[in-house]
Amino acid sequence: MDISALPYRPCVGIMLINPDGLVFVGQRIDNLVEAWQMPQGGIDEGEAPETAAIRELGEEIGTEKAEIVAESRDWLTYDLPAELVPKVWKGRYRGQRQKWYAMRFLGTDADIDIGTRHPEFAAWRWVPHGDLPGLIVPFKRALYEAVVAEFAPLFSA
Repeated sequence: MDISALPYRPCVGIMLINPDGLVFVGQRIDNLVEAWQMPQGGIDEGEAPETAAIRELGEEIGTEKAEIVAESRDWLTYDLPAELVPKVWKGRYRGQRQKWYAMRFLGTDADIDIGTRHPEFAAWRWVPHGDLPGLIVPFKRALYEAVVAEFAPLFSA
């Protein structure tokens, strides 16, 4: 299989920021290693990325109580490790091409419910934005560093 010939899966990512300036991360339910990540998910056919971001927030953490405050300038990509390509998304994609959104959380912790219809997270917590790259699986680390750098001005106010 020529992995480089495969397309990237169109996706959104969400940096959800609470009133204390901390960012939501969830611990992946399907990883053998302890892996934490921000909510993310695929864009449906014909769906606007902004709409997908709000939908994914509801599907992954059980709330849509948020407003978009920033959008990444560019689409960011990451490649899956070669051994994962045949196992993830039925081998159709080499990785993901993501549009990232920073969102202000408008609810309370009680509004978050990771026990959704199709749970993706086993646990969740709020963390400082600078800690994000160290929590993600290594093959997504450069992407997280780019997201943190781009949205860093939101945390200096």
